[in-house]
Amino acid sequence: MQAASGSKRVTITDVARSAGVSTSAVSKVLTNAYGVSPAMRERVQAAMAELGYRPHAAARGMRGRTYTIGVLLASVRNAFYADLLDGVNATLRGTEYALFIGSSSSAETEEQTKLIHAMVDRQMDGLILVAPAVARAEVVRIAADVPTVVVGHHDPSPAYDRVVNQDGAGVDLIVDHLVALGHRDIAHVSHPTVRDSQWEQRPEHHVRAAYRDAMARHGLADLARVVKSGYSDEGGYRGAMELLTSTRPPTAIFAGADVAATGVFRAAAELGLRIPEDLSLTGYNNTSIAALTPVSLTSVDQAGAMMGETAARLLLERIEKRRDRSVVMASTPRLVTRGSTAPLSGA
Repeated sequence: MQAASGSKRVTITDVARSAGVSTSAVSKVLTNAYGVSPAMRERVQAAMAELGYRPHAAARGMRGRTYTIGVLLASVRNAFYADLLDGVNATLRGTEYALFIGSSSSAETEEQTKLIHAMVDRQMDGLILVAPAVARAEVVRIAADVPTVVVGHHDPSPAYDRVVNQDGAGVDLIVDHLVALGHRDIAHVSHPTVRDSQWEQRPEHHVRAAYRDAMARHGLADLARVVKSGYSDEGGYRGAMELLTSTRPPTAIFAGADVAATGVFRAAAELGLRIPEDLSLTGYNNTSIAALTPVSLTSVDQAGAMMGETAARLLLERIEKRRDRSVVMASTPRLVTRGSTAPLSGA
């Protein structure tokens, strides 16, 4: 971009001179670094606006910074990921960072690996990997060179930061709620284990274990059933059809994601079952879908937007050379009860 006179491109030095600050101060404002006072930020931003300053991406890349961040998603159909992205954007808003998104099926390990490598090859300054299926050893290797935050997986490593949910507490809220309504035969629709991924603490692993523990705590261990059909509408549909056409159909289903719960709704309708009169149903994530009046899905709120904000904040810290320690942040779940759950008839 040219200066107002049209003679030359506006530089960071021009901005610093106009604002009456050092070039390092301008750089801190551009990267949203900590320790910048509101007054200095306002002065620098005013100077940039007056001069028409826009950072030169190619030059930044040659200096070792491209001001781009890559986000890997397992799906674009899961509304929870939209909440996460809203949070990431909220943190990056006002900075010079641009967000680039790569999406691949949670089962496509090779495809996800190619996407991450493409982000690295394009010299992105940092990566946010949401529930990656990529082999953990590969993530650790990449994170040693590129600042990385992993969302969802509980597996620790000094190479990357983690943003997780307290999945055990969230599942307890659901099972306790359904048991209080009189339900005993409570089934769980989960996600298949990703083969060869080396992740031992994926969120679905924690959720399944917490579900079995909660059922056992209520003396219902023998009634616990898990169907690993997937966190998608189709996965929820297939899991529900398997459960609801079995010789002992459950009176309540806990879907491990709201998007899977939509498939359960579809299966129940095909079988002539009413929710919640004939079947109580809960989701997990409390996405915008759950709050729709025709859906009215009881769900666990994971504070998705806040998780996204936290992931972006931790990544910016890592980009600014916080490499001496890894950080884990855990969101506190809460149960949002709606019209998809009701007392068991005759309980």
